[in-house]
Amino acid sequence: MSKKSKGINPELEKALNELLRQVMNDPQATITDKMRVADRALKLEALKLKDSDAEWGAGFMDVDDDEDK
Repeated sequence: MSKKSKGINPELEKALNELLRQVMNDPQATITDKMRVADRALKLEALKLKDSDAEWGAGFMDVDDDEDK
């Protein structure tokens, strides 16, 4: 069994970039269509940042400083 590669699939990223360009240039596309594609692109960027940050979520179970009062 092969190990799954970590990170964002480059083909998915390329397809989303192409879709974003097509929808933004399409005069028939509604603002809702454009915002849906823009939202997907922003979500992908957020996932890429989350993936690249090794400390993301590391402090989730840490003790809060507020308890020291």
